[in-house]
Amino acid sequence: MNSKKFQEARRQYLTKIKEEFPDIMMVGETRFVKRISMRYGENPGYPAAFYVEDGASGPNMATMEVLQEGSKGLSYINVADMDLGQRLLIKLSSIYPGEAIAVLIKHEMPSGVAKAKNGLEAFLKAWGCDPLSNFGSVNVFNFEVNEELAALLIESSRNIEVVYAPSFTPEALTILANRKTLRLCRMASINEPSHDNGLEFKRLAGGLLIQRRFDSKIISPADLDVVSKRKPKEEEMEAAIFNWIVACFTRSNAVIIGQKDKVHGIGSGQRSRIDAAENAIRLSRRGYGPEGCILASDAFMPFTDVVELAASSGLTALIAPLGSIRDEEVIRRADELNLAFMVTRKPGEIDSERAFLHR
Repeated sequence: MNSKKFQEARRQYLTKIKEEFPDIMMVGETRFVKRISMRYGENPGYPAAFYVEDGASGPNMATMEVLQEGSKGLSYINVADMDLGQRLLIKLSSIYPGEAIAVLIKHEMPSGVAKAKNGLEAFLKAWGCDPLSNFGSVNVFNFEVNEELAALLIESSRNIEVVYAPSFTPEALTILANRKTLRLCRMASINEPSHDNGLEFKRLAGGLLIQRRFDSKIISPADLDVVSKRKPKEEEMEAAIFNWIVACFTRSNAVIIGQKDKVHGIGSGQRSRIDAAENAIRLSRRGYGPEGCILASDAFMPFTDVVELAASSGLTALIAPLGSIRDEEVIRRADELNLAFMVTRKPGEIDSERAFLHR
């Protein structure tokens, strides 16, 4: 393709589509105000806009501040990625106060998540989860972006779309301005609570689904029940909590493998749970590998296949809900393979928490 035809082929991705949506939209008693008229929606040629909930406060998309629009401005997909990343970031930050946390998002799914004692280390750990998938990601941080980190964020080999963080040093802003396509956004303090109406909406052709927003109750080892003969080590329980929370923000079927400070592999959006598990283990080999990890499954395992795959891949423990007619068989197989099995319920409870997500 010659240069002229190449430019013509790219024109659709650069052309803004006029939108004529109203300035105010009401869903029930909730009022939404148009904030940004976007270049286009999920695909070129279709108008789109970003609305914020009137009266929403704290660290959420209503209070997001654009510092640098970049040459193309925020896209429809950018904003959706930022929202998912911020929700996961806030949840992890509440469980691990004082820890630097980096969440990298692609197509409304986590592609790298890590925590550390400082922001630079957290970012590098998160990037190492899956460097291939993290190319072109939206990066969401709970820490200030400084000069050293900024120099990494503008590297063309990363092609980062958006950096969304509570603050940036003046030196970092100067460096980040050198990447003309990069968007920079500042979030409200994550130390404040986020307030909106707490409802989730999904548009249907001719209808609307509404539900109360899910918020996992699994935030400490005290929230876990152990059903295996082998009891998990402390670090396995810590890893179970961290990776379970990531699973809560990953498109179902979701299987996450990782350790207590970072994700190693993500299997998301699969029709079969074994496919999700195979993807998580396969993708982990782009970075840290599966050995020594725990496996978090967002719903029960209907067969023993995921347990067997985990053991054969060097994983040591599992966290998942119960609820399958084969629960006893699955637990028995975990015992045979010497895997610790943690369940998403407190000891003595019957019902366990499931974490489906279909964004």
